[in-house]
Amino acid sequence: MSDSVPRTPSAQGEVPEPEVPAEADPAYDLAAPAPLNVPRTPTGNADIDAQLDRLADADHLATDGHVEVYEDVHRGLRDALTALDARPESPAPPSPYNRRS
Repeated sequence: MSDSVPRTPSAQGEVPEPEVPAEADPAYDLAAPAPLNVPRTPTGNADIDAQLDRLADADHLATDGHVEVYEDVHRGLRDALTALDARPESPAPPSPYNRRS
């Protein structure tokens, strides 16, 4: 919340507009996308690192565009985890008995 004077109805029932500080840049748009600058530490796994780097794409989108990026990253991370579970099966253990015909 701001430190400005609380907005209360005037005698005419109107709510006055909040005051904007004189030092505020009129070209600055509070609703414009702004990078969060969240540090992303590499994991050493190229697939995972690529997905984490993809999160930076959300920094340049309006909030309603974040969902698409997050869903894409989630799908990529899920696929990477699934690939870990799909390792090739180990060879069958050798038979304890030598079979001779």
